[in-house]
Amino acid sequence: MLDQESLRKYLIYAIGEILLVVIGILIALQVNNWNVQVNKRNQELHYLENIKKDLLLNIAQMDEYIEDRTKKVQSASIVLEHFEGKPITDPNEFNAHLQNIYTWQRFFQVNNTFQELTYSGNLALISNDSIKNTLLTLETLYQVLKAEEGHFRFDSETALFEPGYRTQDINRFIKSHIYYISDGKEGEDVKITPDEFNVILKDLKQKNGFVMAFFEFSVMNEQMDEMKKMSKSLIELIDKELK
Repeated sequence: MLDQESLRKYLIYAIGEILLVVIGILIALQVNNWNVQVNKRNQELHYLENIKKDLLLNIAQMDEYIEDRTKKVQSASIVLEHFEGKPITDPNEFNAHLQNIYTWQRFFQVNNTFQELTYSGNLALISNDSIKNTLLTLETLYQVLKAEEGHFRFDSETALFEPGYRTQDINRFIKSHIYYISDGKEGEDVKITPDEFNVILKDLKQKNGFVMAFFEFSVMNEQMDEMKKMSKSLIELIDKELK
């Protein structure tokens, strides 16, 4: 009977020890899982903060591009009026409108954080589906804009630059333009006359180039304005998540 009592106590003690070990392991796993989740959340918040910084930079940059491209649309419209027969009374002003179209630039958004999320496989860290989906949609809009820019690049090289290089004394026009926009502080005071633009205004190919500039810069502005609105909405979503 004594041996049976000792065995019973030993079994109870052993079972208690096992239960303590199991409970300890479960607690350790729970703490580890909690730490993992905390680390993931911290990573997510860090990414969201950086995405917001990228978006703010893009919005500021898009404001500049929209303003500049709006002026280019206006310049294209004015140039086309002269193609339709309106006489050139101020050759310097007309030249300024020409150069405004010729000196267009492509837009490149700041999306370093999105690229890092994508190529590192960490996009899954973004737990808010609305943020993730808006971010992906914004990237799609950017690719659409780049396609439109690529279209205009082809049109400008074909219908503006190529015939322009053939029909214009670019060196004279650029020097005169720099002198004109800098109020005589830079460039050379090259006296250009309305007659120097006669060849340009008789070139149907260049006219079509300015027509495409009018329409395609308008389209690009609409696309960029949509990107800008979506970027602001995304910032609002991120701000709520950061709180």
